[in-house]
Amino acid sequence: MANNPAPAPSIPGISVGVSSETGTLKRLLIHSPDRGLGKVVPSKAQDWLFEDIVHLDTMRRKEYDYYVKLLLYFLDPDKIKGKLAAINDDPTRSFFIPGTDKYFASDCVVDIQRLLGEILEEESTRIKLTAAICGIERCSYQVQEELGKFDAHELARIFISGSCSDQRMLFAPLPNLIFTRDIGIVINDHILLNKPAKNARTRESILAQFVFFYHPMFSHIRQNIIEIPENERHFLLPDDEKASDYHRCTLEGGDVMMVAPGHLLIGCSERTSIYAAQQVMKVLFEKNVVQKITIIKIPKKRDYMHIDTIFTQVKRDVWVLLGTLARLGDEARKKDVLHFFGPADANKEFRILQFEKGQEQQPREIDNLEDLLTEISRIDLGVTGPIRFIYSGGNEFPYGEREQWTDSCNLLALRDGVVIGYDRNDKTLEAFKKERFKVITAKRLLEKFEHNELSPEDLTDTFITLPSAELSRARGGSHCMSMPLLRG
Repeated sequence: MANNPAPAPSIPGISVGVSSETGTLKRLLIHSPDRGLGKVVPSKAQDWLFEDIVHLDTMRRKEYDYYVKLLLYFLDPDKIKGKLAAINDDPTRSFFIPGTDKYFASDCVVDIQRLLGEILEEESTRIKLTAAICGIERCSYQVQEELGKFDAHELARIFISGSCSDQRMLFAPLPNLIFTRDIGIVINDHILLNKPAKNARTRESILAQFVFFYHPMFSHIRQNIIEIPENERHFLLPDDEKASDYHRCTLEGGDVMMVAPGHLLIGCSERTSIYAAQQVMKVLFEKNVVQKITIIKIPKKRDYMHIDTIFTQVKRDVWVLLGTLARLGDEARKKDVLHFFGPADANKEFRILQFEKGQEQQPREIDNLEDLLTEISRIDLGVTGPIRFIYSGGNEFPYGEREQWTDSCNLLALRDGVVIGYDRNDKTLEAFKKERFKVITAKRLLEKFEHNELSPEDLTDTFITLPSAELSRARGGSHCMSMPLLRG
């Protein structure tokens, strides 16, 4: 066990505040693909919530690293400006790895692994977290003793990847931690910690708890951290009722969107239960954090997973969405001679209810997604001009569903009108171009930044494309791969 005194925290208490989906992004949590992703085997891929095994080196070097470089250029340019050539030529990738001498260590683009390593420098925290992890992973006492021999940052890697640097696997990896959106969500100046639906993500929620409650970065807002209470009699429920939406308490961040200062969206999906949505609504109204909550019930299908897989916001007046779950979905299918291949009842389980503080017993039903998003833009955000919708795959069958599967609707807004998404969704990119958006690859844009041909402030109405052959296999896009902590 390390006995050295804990070093001074590298990130002191910071401002936390998110009240929109498109305000200028100033700070976020991410997690770069770790060695655990390279340990996913076909027989366990679906149990660990992956559709396929990925080529880790390609995912890191040729895809996700572009994401990190873009984020740094927009949020913390001093960390990367003038360094691209050296970064690209370094075979060790030490620039991207927390705990190494050359790590970028930004206070704006923050890897949760870095924060985990920093709290593990403190001995009492290390003992508590090691015991918690070993308990849920059913480790032997000998393994628990062995974990005490690693330095803090290597221990953080082990807790996340499940494996040691010598390739030994101690427990299952956490391949889904690259989707940091799901561990928590900032709602105005509060942080809502989530409760994952699948056992494969239980360790993620424990790591997140320790980071948010123990790291000095969040110490000054600890009273604003919200945990959803479990059903108080859950241990008495029969197994079939524990699996029911009306009794289980599960919530993931992809189902929560802070679209305006007083308005929160919560999706009820295969990952977020009705019971959890009710508990969140009760807590947030009691604390007066928001005044309006809209519940969006979507079909429990792996295709959709979370509400941010079927729509995200691009600008105050522009949204990208899946046509088959929108007002125009049925019309598009009727026009297509191949419509019989499409889902006939896509809207059967789709429902939107809006609740206002003090009037919880009198929800208002909203007919369709476009009406809801139009209301948000007009009423909550004060847009006076036309509201534009860009549909996945141009709302053409079968491209809408095909490209939604590879995250055409899952975009991260760096600021109003400037978004990051995958390069493989050709029909969706064509639809963006028709709405007068510029499309540029991450590689080309970084080159322009580095050679002073452009700066991030110059960009308007721009779709930045990430290479995505491997990232898209993980079933999550740039929105999923971010947990915004601060937007302007």
